[in-house]
Amino acid sequence: MARGRPGRRHRGRARALNVPRADVAALVPAFRAAATVADVVAGARRYCARVVVIDDGSDDDTAARATTAGAEVLRHAANAGKGEALRTGLRALHASGVPRALTLDADGQHLPGQIPVLLAASDASPPAIVVGVRRKAGHEIARANRFGNWVADRLLRLIAGRPLPDTQSGFRVYPVVDTLALGAEGARYEFETEVLLRAARRGMAVVGVPVDVHYPPVAERVSHYRPWRDTLRVIGVALKVLAGPAPRTSVWMGCCFLIRP
Repeated sequence: MARGRPGRRHRGRARALNVPRADVAALVPAFRAAATVADVVAGARRYCARVVVIDDGSDDDTAARATTAGAEVLRHAANAGKGEALRTGLRALHASGVPRALTLDADGQHLPGQIPVLLAASDASPPAIVVGVRRKAGHEIARANRFGNWVADRLLRLIAGRPLPDTQSGFRVYPVVDTLALGAEGARYEFETEVLLRAARRGMAVVGVPVDVHYPPVAERVSHYRPWRDTLRVIGVALKVLAGPAPRTSVWMGCCFLIRP
C-alpha cells in the first residue's frame, strides 16, 4: 500500500519531540552578551533549526561564542540599536524565504523552554504577532522601569485603540513579510513597541501568551535599557504613529481603555 502524505497527527508528534523546525528561525539581537549568548543559542537550537545572532557592534567575544554555539552571526560594525538589529535579522530571513521569526534576548531573561508556548500560539494563528507576556513580580522591576511602563502602557492604549500585550517584551514570534511591511522605523528599544502599534492600527492580530522569564539578582543584571531615555523614545514613536492614518474609532476606543486599570 502506498504511503500518503504525513497527516496532522504525525506532524504534531514530530513537534512534540522537539524536532528543530525550519519554518521558524530564531533571531537573537546581541550587544556585549559574551557571558550569556552561547546558552541562549544552545537553547533556541532545540526548537529552531536556524538561529541567527545579530551582533550589534559588540567589542567582546559575543560573535565568537555565538558561532561556536552553532549560530549564524550577522555583524554591525558599530552599535546601531536593538531595532536595527531586529530589522537586519528579519530582512535576512525574508531573503531566504523563512516565514516566521522567533525573537529572544541574548541576556538569558527569555527561557528557551518557553519557546514551545509561543510557537503553539503562532501555529494556531500564523498571521498574528505573538507576544510572550512576562509573568513578573513588581519587586523584580526597578521603580523607574515600573513608572515608565505605566505611563507608556496608558499612552499606547490610547493610540492603538485597544490593549496591547506586554509592549516591552522582546520574546515574540513575527510573521516576517507582514512585519517588515509595517514599516517600523525605530532604531532602538522603541522598535518593538512601534511594531505593535502599527499592527494594531492596521487591524493585524496581536496575541499575548503568558510565559515565565528569568530575572537574575539585581546586582548581576546586565541591561542596556535606559529607563528614562528609552521611555521617552517609546513615547516619541507612539506620537509619530498617532499622527499617521488610523480608523476613526481608534482614538475614542483608546480613551476608553486609557482609564481602565
